[in-house]
Amino acid sequence: MVRWVLRFLGWLLTPLVAWAASFAGATLGAKVGAGATNPMTTFWITVVFGGVFAIAGAVVWLRVLRRSRKLQDALALEADGTPIMALETHPPEKLQ
Repeated sequence: MVRWVLRFLGWLLTPLVAWAASFAGATLGAKVGAGATNPMTTFWITVVFGGVFAIAGAVVWLRVLRRSRKLQDALALEADGTPIMALETHPPEKLQ
């Protein structure tokens, strides 16, 4: 049971990494846009920075997952990053 809980929490790392990256990007965007005279400009700079950082963070994290055999073993992932438990409960041939 403990192993299952740890693996589940490990799978939640991907959204956590994307969230943390978006927060860092939004913070940086707010600092960059702080000198703007229009508050909407600052808002949109913050939103764009947060979105770009979130996507970049998720892409980098997924690349790390796909390349690290240790992480794949620890989190019970296939080489492409798919959880093994998901494949066991919903085999690809059943989905079609």
